[in-house]
Amino acid sequence: MRVLVIEDDKDVAAYLSKGLKESGYVVDATDNGKTGLHMATTESYDLLLVDRMLPELDGLSVVRMLRAGGSKTPVLVLSALGEVDDRVQGLRAGGDDYLVKPFSFSELLARIEALLRRSQQQQDVVTTLKVADLEMDLLARTVKRNGLSIDLQPREFRLLEYFMRNPGQVLTRTMLLEKVWDYHFDPQTNVIDVHISRLRAKIDKDFETPLLHTIRGAGYVLREAA
Repeated sequence: MRVLVIEDDKDVAAYLSKGLKESGYVVDATDNGKTGLHMATTESYDLLLVDRMLPELDGLSVVRMLRAGGSKTPVLVLSALGEVDDRVQGLRAGGDDYLVKPFSFSELLARIEALLRRSQQQQDVVTTLKVADLEMDLLARTVKRNGLSIDLQPREFRLLEYFMRNPGQVLTRTMLLEKVWDYHFDPQTNVIDVHISRLRAKIDKDFETPLLHTIRGAGYVLREAA
């Protein structure tokens, strides 16, 4: 699941991004409303976290403009303003939920999960991925192969999700670094090799047909046939 965080408080934005990534979400972030609106309208996200007080374009204006443009992406408004009138304004602007700061991260996660479930019921949102006999439930955050549960760490889950969203496509190290690790440079480490090795051991080791293949000199691909 891909989440856009529009938050100008650097500490809060870092806290949200770190927590969401640890929970397996792919996160993009920006610190102003104008850029956030542009990203929300030009990229595909499953959910938006929008702070109410933002530079250049305030959060409620961002939400109103998204709704006016036909966007149905779930929006959770975050704000230090917690009076009844404030919450009403946030919801009437087009927010699907409103959470007052400070909040617990566990409550934030629970509200995100509720919004995604609701969105699934209202829209044809992809919440499960399947490649051969490998299945991933994006909401329950579970993985099974041939009906057997596979336990993955959050980063392994994100890595496999990226592969399963692009079955049959060769994914380079640069693509993996950018999409899974959010690195826009080569850290000159074997981080990818280590995670690929762990992932391969979990999804392929005990099964007859390997799914994760190395394409020498190019990258890796998830597909049923070698």
